[in-house]
Amino acid sequence: MTTGTGLALTWRKIPERYNLMGSKCDNCGESFFPSRKICPNCRRRGRIRKEKFSGKGKIYSYTLVASPPSGFELEAPYPMVIVQLDEGARVTAQLVDTAYENVKIGAPVQVVFRKIQEEGKEGLIHYGFKFKMTPGK
Repeated sequence: MTTGTGLALTWRKIPERYNLMGSKCDNCGESFFPSRKICPNCRRRGRIRKEKFSGKGKIYSYTLVASPPSGFELEAPYPMVIVQLDEGARVTAQLVDTAYENVKIGAPVQVVFRKIQEEGKEGLIHYGFKFKMTPGK
């Protein structure tokens, strides 16, 4: 088994992948994803707590992945987005159920739970979050 992959990593990442968990500094109010243990703004003065994000936000930036990494060849080409969540944190994820031509900066999106990757026919199936566009507000 390769370091950093497999069942142990999958179980450790469940809160982040299944619940879109991040953290928030109660001192300065900034939200982070993935979670941080120390606020980069406040340092020792920061008081970090876990936070479950709503999963709603807007597209901050996007690109089209035409040459995907190993394991994602069958999905290419696909849009990847940076989402500015309503809580302030930014998240990078795949955008689904939308043609690339329809992707626009500022478009509202929401998180969806989907299959991310499969390790062979009888291997582990990894689930997690992706985003989809929602009707304008």
